[in-house]
Amino acid sequence: MRVSCLQLAISEGSKEENLDRALSLFARAPVSDLYLLPELWPTGYFAFDRYESDAEGMDGPLVHAFQKVAFEREAWVFMGTFVEREGSHLYNTALLIDPVGAVSVRYRKIHLFGFESEERRLVTPGRCPVTAATPWGTAGLSICYDLRFPELYRALLDHGAGVFLVASAWPAARLEAWHLFCRARAHENLAFLIACNAAGESRGHRLAGHSAIVDPWGRVLAEGGGEEAVLSFEIDPEEVERARGSFPALEDR
Repeated sequence: MRVSCLQLAISEGSKEENLDRALSLFARAPVSDLYLLPELWPTGYFAFDRYESDAEGMDGPLVHAFQKVAFEREAWVFMGTFVEREGSHLYNTALLIDPVGAVSVRYRKIHLFGFESEERRLVTPGRCPVTAATPWGTAGLSICYDLRFPELYRALLDHGAGVFLVASAWPAARLEAWHLFCRARAHENLAFLIACNAAGESRGHRLAGHSAIVDPWGRVLAEGGGEEAVLSFEIDPEEVERARGSFPALEDR
């Protein structure tokens, strides 16, 4: 299967302008089975003053736009995250949309970032891990700061996940940690990890880019640079079962 990470450069533009930029990046991407976008690309992660005004529901224009993209491309779309509003609560929400344009699963970020961040104050945390059945096996969803919590990925593993999808707005100041966690979460679970990180700058914070596709052995198969780009690579989902069969570490827990 071919996967493509749309490593969007965050800008201070409006939500509508950022949507147009994201859709234009799709036009540059090769035909793929799965497309991924970063965390909070419509708003910018650090634009905390916009969370309330940019929030929308599941029936809003952002979701509809990517339902249309998935349907037209007959592909799965992990549309990164947006600020979701439900009642009086805001969530940092990721959606996986299937090739007929239906929302397959919704994941609300569990681990909210509080270090030099207003996310924990503004956003309600999600409560449970989320997986989705796909043609290439079970996919586990996660968002950025989740990478620091290996117990979440163990829970996804126990729900059958063989591939982890990550939407992120990881800052350049902690790029080495990004490399470490992406490889560790993949290898310790003998799973593929496909992480789409934002590039550009959000309210003075430089974002790292360096989206990565990591195999079950912790090898980085493809990695982006620091600027806006499309990272595309073809993976063999059967490598998960081969790795787990040849090196039964998971059975020794």
